Amino acid sequence: MSWLNPKPIRQKLQFGLSLVAVGLMLALLLHWCQAPLLTVQALQPLPQHPLIQVYSNHNPAHTYREPYRAQTRPGDNLEQIIVDSIRGAQSTVDLAVQEFRSPLIAQALRDRSQAGVKIRLVIENTYSRPWSRVTAAEAQQMDSRQKSRYRENTRLIDRNADGILSAEEINQNDALVVIERAAIPWIDDRADGSAGSGLMHHKFVVIDGQQVIVTSANFTMSDLHGDFSPKQSLGNANSLVKLQSPAIAQLFSEEFNLMWGDGPGGATDSRFGVRKPFRPAQTVAVGDATVQVKFSPTSAEIPWELSSNGLIGQTLGTGRKRIDMALFVFSDQHIVNALEAVAQKGAAIRVLIEPTFAFQYFSEALDMLGVALPVRTKAIAPVEDPVPDASAPLQNRHNPCRTEADNHPWRNPMTSVGVPQLPPGDLLHHKFGLVDQHTVITGSHNWTEAADRNNDEAVLVIDHPTVAAHYEREYERLWATSRLGLPSEVQTATAAFRQSCSALSAGSTRPSAAPSPSTRINLNTATQAELEQLPGVGPKLAQRMIAAREKEPFRSLADVDRVPGVGKKLLQEISDRITW
Repeated sequence: MSWLNPKPIRQKLQFGLSLVAVGLMLALLLHWCQAPLLTVQALQPLPQHPLIQVYSNHNPAHTYREPYRAQTRPGDNLEQIIVDSIRGAQSTVDLAVQEFRSPLIAQALRDRSQAGVKIRLVIENTYSRPWSRVTAAEAQQMDSRQKSRYRENTRLIDRNADGILSAEEINQNDALVVIERAAIPWIDDRADGSAGSGLMHHKFVVIDGQQVIVTSANFTMSDLHGDFSPKQSLGNANSLVKLQSPAIAQLFSEEFNLMWGDGPGGATDSRFGVRKPFRPAQTVAVGDATVQVKFSPTSAEIPWELSSNGLIGQTLGTGRKRIDMALFVFSDQHIVNALEAVAQKGAAIRVLIEPTFAFQYFSEALDMLGVALPVRTKAIAPVEDPVPDASAPLQNRHNPCRTEADNHPWRNPMTSVGVPQLPPGDLLHHKFGLVDQHTVITGSHNWTEAADRNNDEAVLVIDHPTVAAHYEREYERLWATSRLGLPSEVQTATAAFRQSCSALSAGSTRPSAAPSPSTRINLNTATQAELEQLPGVGPKLAQRMIAAREKEPFRSLADVDRVPGVGKKLLQEISDRITW
């Protein structure tokens, strides 16, 4: 009786189980394919230097569970690295950061303060107000960009997403309120008695006089993890370096103490910007690595070679084989001139710049691509949202063919200049260069004159192949999907510029006449001299305007009003004289 034979029954059961297994595998495969974020590590982690660790919030070799949107995503959790370091503090934590909105970092500082650790905080005055204290009426008056920032930050505080900020949510999740309630002392860059420095742009933490964290990231959702909207956002591309070195910690403590003075409520003895004394770059041995540290700004009275940008230029000048750069903005003429000399000696150079700034008239990407745009050209749309401006590029009524002073398009243009492709809403916020796969330039310092001469910044030059390997991997990740060369709208603009100005000799910098009252000055492109021609605008205020637009371009009068030192009265005087 064959139906009693167990062999066919076992075969059918095995076949059925095989079908189930295949079905489960297909279901899992389908799930992985449909997942919005990478869940499988594509690369093996790189070895770390024992005293200098490098992390990136887009690191393809790691994943983490992001705490605010409860999603698994690729990258290093920069926020958690900072939190864990603070939690290990035994005596002191000094933290200087331009914008501080991280609830978890604030809570870690609160907890260590309650445990007896001495905490001090320095921030930029533009970001010194808790978001939960912005009224509905104030929010209604915001421009679209500020409203977006307001929505993002209130959503960060509103953890149950009911649209209401409860007292408990504010006390736990509005970072500045957490700091305030914990009685942690803090100051901003008005503590020197001024309306604020160029920008207090630092992003560093010193712990117990032994450990230093330096990052390109502000302590915000945008810079650490990504915005709530769009959902694909994974955060502006940033890196973080953690150094175990009492000597490095001492240098950063000295910088912090200059800004701190005697702290809040005391004399106006804090020193920010060019009020700080000049200090040349310092070289420190960290194990078998060499680290140079330079703080900005450097007064214009001191030679460029001794400034932070001078250190960057000198370091790039040592390149023999390859130089890679990933930059938020690049507008220092001296640095690009140094790069040209390196290129002429045969070094391969690759450059990626944040699309918002890559092809503006002041960007050195244009020099490297062998083209120029006139000063005060209307801002050309970022390449991720190309909307050609029909009125560009001839906006300067007095001399439409005037380029920047000392502008120098390369005679042998590069083809390896472009922009990265990042998730929607994210920016290339890096400020690093990599020389011959051995030396790294990093820190908070953008490669601009404003950062060099006005802002509070830090530059690190680290010489070690293990450290460099982490930046090389990050660069290759960005480079793999980058777009090279001039976008079509920039090609159109430069062709029109050449055609319209063919009668003028190459490199003409004929000065323009002073603007008449009917001529509007573009705040996003004006030189400092042009800004100073506005009523009530002196050199310091002009510098602050330039520093503000480097963070985010002006788009409304509300943006101008937020510049320290402007005020309602001055805004009324200049409102009919400015544009953007």
